[in-house]
Amino acid sequence: MNVRLERDPRNPLICPRGDDWEMMATFNCAALLWEGEIHVLYRAVGDYVEYASSLGYARFDLSLQLIERMDFPVFTPEPSLWEMSIEDPRLVVVDNTIYMTYVTTPRPTPPWGVRRKLGLPKPNMCIPRTAVAQVTQLGQGAIPQFERLGICTPYHADERDVVLFPARVQGRYAVLHRPRNWVGPGYPVDRPSIWFAFMDTPTGPMEAHRVVLSPQYVWEAKKVGMGPPPLWTQAGWLVIYHGVDKHGVYRAGAALLDPDTPWKVIARLPHPILEPEAPYEREGDVPNVVFPEGAVIVDERLYVFYGAADKVCCLASTPLDRLIKDLLAHPVREG
Repeated sequence: MNVRLERDPRNPLICPRGDDWEMMATFNCAALLWEGEIHVLYRAVGDYVEYASSLGYARFDLSLQLIERMDFPVFTPEPSLWEMSIEDPRLVVVDNTIYMTYVTTPRPTPPWGVRRKLGLPKPNMCIPRTAVAQVTQLGQGAIPQFERLGICTPYHADERDVVLFPARVQGRYAVLHRPRNWVGPGYPVDRPSIWFAFMDTPTGPMEAHRVVLSPQYVWEAKKVGMGPPPLWTQAGWLVIYHGVDKHGVYRAGAALLDPDTPWKVIARLPHPILEPEAPYEREGDVPNVVFPEGAVIVDERLYVFYGAADKVCCLASTPLDRLIKDLLAHPVREG
């Protein structure tokens, strides 16, 4: 059947605007269905010199019509915590509490595409880490409020893709994460892969690490990483992830994890469900990128929010049952 996501005709949904904090790029958006509305947090960049990101906020009704987009950032870096940039949020509800995972780095830098255009040298990099915040106020037209809880990733792990499961697994918090530098000698993988871990609190420490998804197909040959938090379905945990090929092209894929032991893959599509085709995906600060980060299910339809070319926020969707049927036609058999 080879299900593909259908692009929303209104794409891109969120574009850069103004002359301040979000004038250069607005991309990589989290999404959460909460109290009858879809809430979106997105990464916003105001200049290419510092390239420090903050988070903007918009909310949509269930027909995906924009209700409000705030004209100021709702979450900004905290330099006293060595947060010089806030990037790539994900939103999830666990035990009726809203959590946001987000990437923080002490030394932000423009992506390679921007550096090349501007003639900027490659900087000395500090590895990014992922932190957790509790969202203490969301909805009813209020300004979102956050309480920082701390770093959740293991020490020395280069982490940009950490998502919490929206329910406890075997009574504990659980995450999927992608430590980019856990490869080679001493590790069971030779390319960046998606791992499962348990935690006793939303900030860890992570324990009992297991590899879940490793690069397998040509379109994801270089690395794979998480997209939105897993979604519960009757068939298992639905995982939307990104894969990168040897040419640096980002695509989106799908897999199903076992409902009780979600470090086991029960189905996985060999083909991407979304790849750069539209002009706003092929041209931007980093060309040929679709990067899923938010997903909601409304009236049995899956809506995936994604960043395109590190420039804009977009939306694509498909009937949930079609995607599940396609996945179940591609079971993964152990051994």
